Amino acid sequence: MTTADFRASARRTLTLEQEAIAALVPRLNEDFDKACTLILASRGRVVVSGIGKSGHIGRKLAATLASTGTPAFFLHPAEASHGDLGMMTSEDVLVALSNSGETQEITALLPLFKRKGVPIIAMTGRRDSTLSRHADAFLDVGVEKEACPLNLAPTSSTTATLALGDALAIALLEARGFSANDFALSHPGGSLGKQLLLTVGDVMHTGEAIPRVPLATPLRDTLFEITRKGLGFACIVDQNQQLCGIYTDGDLRRTLDKATDFATLITDDVMTRTPLTVSADMLAAEALRLMETRRITALPVVDGTQHLVGALKLQDLLTSGIV
Repeated sequence: MTTADFRASARRTLTLEQEAIAALVPRLNEDFDKACTLILASRGRVVVSGIGKSGHIGRKLAATLASTGTPAFFLHPAEASHGDLGMMTSEDVLVALSNSGETQEITALLPLFKRKGVPIIAMTGRRDSTLSRHADAFLDVGVEKEACPLNLAPTSSTTATLALGDALAIALLEARGFSANDFALSHPGGSLGKQLLLTVGDVMHTGEAIPRVPLATPLRDTLFEITRKGLGFACIVDQNQQLCGIYTDGDLRRTLDKATDFATLITDDVMTRTPLTVSADMLAAEALRLMETRRITALPVVDGTQHLVGALKLQDLLTSGIV
């Protein structure tokens, strides 16, 4: 087998799986609507079940549902018959995955699901299967041919099931009005969650860590403050802690170029009086974009009345996990 044969095999597989997904679109009918309605009307959770490759797809579907606003978990059908069925309640909805619709571990549980009064949504490749006949909604994931040349290994069929599961999850997401902020609340540990949730207030320096000096401070003392706090700038504030200006390393270079009597300078005379500022409730990701665009390494953080509440350093944003 040559390298060209490898690519030809891959193209054939991708084409077959692409065709399997495309074939799902004209099959979307009132059963899909009913499946969505059953889930939205449920006061419980979506219980996804399947075994083998269908089980792997089912775990992914349960995870996708749970992260997009539909409480869900995966129930292994073999474990269900040995006690885990107790995890379900009559208020739940079952989504059962089985390409043949005859998976013994699932069909053996159908009387118990019915006894509990649990609505059943079947995702199978056969409308006349045992699972489909006992389901409240039938989602057809049948394929003409597996991508496997032996037509044995689940390939096109699992891809179709995965895609239809995503379609179900997204339809529910949109029906619920699930927002980006809602998504972040269920993903607080990832970079996406941090981009959506982390604010300047979460990473800024506060209290004694803020480099600040009062008005009329000799420039020499301001430089000492900059060195002590290590943020590359100092904030100049009035007696009410309202920001009046900043003095930065860049300002120092400009001062050295112009000043003739450096020792007698007052910070007020050489500070930047209208500095760029950010608020504590600004998203950290937004502040990072601003600082990178303006090529600024540190910024004062103020409230709505220009009172100094913190200091933000670019390095703190870069190490916060938002990128």
